Amino acid sequence: MKRIAVLNDLSGMGKCSLTAAIPVISVMGVQACPLPTAVLSAQTGFPSYYYDDYTGHMGEIMREWKKMNFRPDGIYTGFLAGEKQAERVMEFLDLFQEKSTKVLVDPVLGDNGEEYPIYTEELCQSMRNLAERASVITPNLTEAMLLLYGREETHRRWREMEGYSGGRFKEEVEKMGLELAGRCQTEVVVTGIDLAGGEDRDASLWGEKDFRDKNSAVKIGNLICRGKDREWVTAHKEGGSYSGTGDIFASVLSAGMVKGTDTVLSVKKAVSFLSRAIHDTVLEGTDRNEGVCFEAYLHELR
Repeated sequence: MKRIAVLNDLSGMGKCSLTAAIPVISVMGVQACPLPTAVLSAQTGFPSYYYDDYTGHMGEIMREWKKMNFRPDGIYTGFLAGEKQAERVMEFLDLFQEKSTKVLVDPVLGDNGEEYPIYTEELCQSMRNLAERASVITPNLTEAMLLLYGREETHRRWREMEGYSGGRFKEEVEKMGLELAGRCQTEVVVTGIDLAGGEDRDASLWGEKDFRDKNSAVKIGNLICRGKDREWVTAHKEGGSYSGTGDIFASVLSAGMVKGTDTVLSVKKAVSFLSRAIHDTVLEGTDRNEGVCFEAYLHELR
């Protein structure tokens, strides 16, 4: 069985990070080998939580895995609390990344045009260094811009893009995705992009009863860039922003990656899976911090 080392935090509540990654990767027939970067009582969107930084313990786990001659087929990195933790992840790659090892980096830095509180220019540079070691990176649009331009220029460009029409907006996103793919020399999947209109939505992702909403005012887009090629995978947007959706998306891609699945096919699988989970979450009225109701659809990932 193929194995993926998953470097991410463990949150008891919120269905994100390791608690999302482990079941998704496992049901896809790949062993998830977790290396916690932190342990939390609940993900950080909740008003109160306990946080235990595991940066100091990561080296101990790495040494033990090295003794065991651990050779992962894939490495997937998620939330990192700062540049010191990013340095530990780079050490992990130095120890365990071989020529055949597939690496997915989810560069958690910000969203909706703003950086997260953990953001520093040093952490952003560390994420750029990790991205250059990756087979695939999965930034959202804000994170793609931060990787390319840093904080101040991202703020300026985001304000400018808010006035763009649909066609011009998509062209600008494509330019940035291709620029990032060229700079990092890797596949880039820019995730969770709000797009106006629903005319070019992918009907194959939906059953007939769902596709009736194809002309919804907003759809969610994911842009895959590799070399000079680009492709969109889109679906109807339902509900708001939920904890763990990015982690689930990246987990599907990481498992597909080590199994040799084409990235576009993995993106379509992730989008279809998440769409159904979010639909149930909206019907249940689940709070965004609790995450999405994905468990009932895990069998679809096999």
